[in-house]
This record gives sequence, structure tokens and C-alpha cells, in this order.
Amino acid sequence: MNRRALIASAALALSIGLAAPAAAQTNWTMASGYPESSFFTQNIRQMIKEIEEKSGGKLKIDLRSNDSLIKLDAVKRSVQSGQIQIGEIRLGVYGNEGAMYNLDNIPGVASNYEQATKLTEAQAPFFDAMFKKAGMRAISYVAWPGQGFYTKAPLTGLADLKGQKLRIYSKQTQIMGEKLGMEALILPFAEVPQAFSTGMIQSLWTSAQTGTDVQIWDYVKHFTYTGTMHNKNAILVNERAFRQLDPATQKVVLEAGEAATKRGWELSRKAGEEREAVLKNHGVTIAQSPKDVLDAIEAAGKGMVADWLATASAEEKAVYETYQKSLN
Repeated sequence: MNRRALIASAALALSIGLAAPAAAQTNWTMASGYPESSFFTQNIRQMIKEIEEKSGGKLKIDLRSNDSLIKLDAVKRSVQSGQIQIGEIRLGVYGNEGAMYNLDNIPGVASNYEQATKLTEAQAPFFDAMFKKAGMRAISYVAWPGQGFYTKAPLTGLADLKGQKLRIYSKQTQIMGEKLGMEALILPFAEVPQAFSTGMIQSLWTSAQTGTDVQIWDYVKHFTYTGTMHNKNAILVNERAFRQLDPATQKVVLEAGEAATKRGWELSRKAGEEREAVLKNHGVTIAQSPKDVLDAIEAAGKGMVADWLATASAEEKAVYETYQKSLN
């Protein structure tokens, strides 16, 4: 090869080498515990699409939904360890790790979307600092729709709940169920159908969204809405993986997370009504809760707040006080 050809070849190799970093693609794996029909998963799909498009394909995210890769209660640990780079968690799942995880699971603390928004604003700085210490960052928080009871027979009063085997999803909702005289059992979302089939549970406490996700009409025919609480999911990112992105892509991820928060809350509001319509179309009767049930839930909530304050740290109590002031 002559001198001119060698120079041309070297120049080409150099140009390819310099261009390679710009064209490099980073691949992340994401885990979620909810099915594709869930508005949470649909919101995440939109977020992923925005990240891939706005990053120019530099960051691609492979979402494994519905517990298909990692069980919901193990997602936080998997993000923290770097097993996956990003994941969706339900904050109340980790109530045994700190009082703050339990606050939005207490009946009556945030019983409508306006209160849930203010509570999130008060909690977010605390959660952000806590996740940062653990090598993670939260890029989105989204509230669930209001909750209610799924039962085989119409719920006419508090006496109808006594002794029923109830599936719930957190320690706080378990306490609530027990205070209402029920046998409350914590079970992962994915195990609900089998639990109904085997008689492990007779009723369910959750949202209209989850009711449609598990096709609840195969097991019970009545949904009694109470509202009661709007607990939250969060999207966590491994901080080390985030720092390995270039600044422009980091900005894309953060902006997509903010957009997912705004969009997710809107989807949550719509999901309650839309999913109730789906339930009705499948023969499920929708009703508002009897007053004595609401009164019992309210009484349970007041006692649980007192218990929460007795165990919360000074920093956690300060968050609750900030929230209470925002309501006045």
C-alpha cells in the first residue's frame, strides 16, 4: 500500500473512531409489577418512547412488565444493586423499612387527589434524599386512584365485612382491614387470581384499575368505592447508571420523568372512571360505601396516624407537619 493510501486509510479509521462515541447506544433494563393494561405501564411505555426519541436513540429501555423479570417487592433492591438500571416501585411495599413509606397508606391522610398532590409535594424532598443515600434517584411519582372493596355479595354495612378473608397490599392496609374485623392478608398483585380460586381470600381491597387488571368479575360481582387513600408508585433510577449517561441524555431522562409524573396523575384520574365502566360492562355492580363503613375507616385512620407519629423520626414528623399546614 502506498503512502497516500496509508494516510487515507488512517484518516478513515480515525474518523470512525471519533464518530463511534456519538453513535454509541446505551441499553437499560426496567422492571415493573403491573400488566400492560395498567395505566402505570402505559405511562411508562410513553416515557420510554420519549427518552428513545429525544435522546436520538442513545438510550433504549427494555421494559419487563407484570413481574415477568423481577417481583414487585424486589424491584427497589434490584435497582439499588445495579441488577437493573430502572424500575417502578409501589412505595407502600417497603413500609417495614421506614415510616415515610406508610404515610400515604393510612386511611384518610390523603383521601382525594388534591390532598394526594400536597402530600407528594411534602414527601418528595424526603424520599429524594433517602434514595440518593442509597445510590438511586426518583424521577417520577404517580398516585393510584381511590380504593374500595370487591365482595361477592352487596356491601350493606360494616357487619358484612366481619370475618371476611381480605387481600390487601401493605402493612397499613392490613391494619385497617383488621380494625374493620376482617382477616387481612398481604399478597402480591400477581397472586390474586390464584388466591380467589383456592379460597385463600374472599374479598379484595384495591382500585378499579387493579380490579380490571385481575379480571375480578371472574370471582366477585360487587365493587364498593370508599376513596380513602391515593398511595403512590415511583420510578427509580440507579445513580451510577444515570451518571454514565452524557449530560444531554441525563436531561432527557429527567424531563421524561417529569412528563410521566404530570401525565400519570391525569391518567390516574381518568382510570378510576374508565375502569369502573369496564367493571360495569362485565357485570360488576358499582356502589358507594355505607356510612358506617366510612366511619369505621375514618376511626381506624385516626388511630393509625397517632401510631405513625409515635414511631416516626423527627424528620418524618416534620414532613407530616408540612403537609398538614399545606391543607390550611
